Amino acid sequence: MKKFILLTVAFLLFSVAHSQDKKEIYFGVKAGLNLCSITNANQDGVSSSTLVGFHVGVLGEFMLGEKFAIQPELLYSTQGVKLDFSGEKGDLKMDYVTIPIMAKYYVAPAFSIELGPQIGFLTSAKATSGGQSTDVKDAMKTTDFGLNFGLGYNFTENFNAGLRYNMGLTQLQKDLASGESASKNSVFQLALGYRF
Repeated sequence: MKKFILLTVAFLLFSVAHSQDKKEIYFGVKAGLNLCSITNANQDGVSSSTLVGFHVGVLGEFMLGEKFAIQPELLYSTQGVKLDFSGEKGDLKMDYVTIPIMAKYYVAPAFSIELGPQIGFLTSAKATSGGQSTDVKDAMKTTDFGLNFGLGYNFTENFNAGLRYNMGLTQLQKDLASGESASKNSVFQLALGYRF
């Protein structure tokens, strides 16, 4: 994990230095909806459904040429899943500070495809059932790695929209109970942004 972080930071610094020569640097803000679930939530009489959350944050876009760019972001993201324990409703809500670093390719002047890694830092985790809320952060891993796939569209030079899927790569639980399967984040994001 340390090598992954160091390589990502080194690549980002190289990208920033390269793009500063071209004077094509953009900064912006973004916010939007999260449609969240976790894998393997349906087990032992428990069924799951999508939880609606949100994300908000800042970004930079560093052009590496006419069609290529690197876009690092710093986001606050609410995630989790709705749960049904044989008729009793509940949910698991997790809050993260995430750092996606997206490689963007502009297939047309206003339309881009994106791919990149993401690291998330868990700030809180609460399970709710029967009207009772329990802090479960100590049972969860505090670092979450993922891989993002996305599409972006620039309506104007300033306003844009994006659709992204975050596929979690890290097991959420610190320890697995007997017969329990590893769960991972799975998040679809729809965002609107403004580029300065």
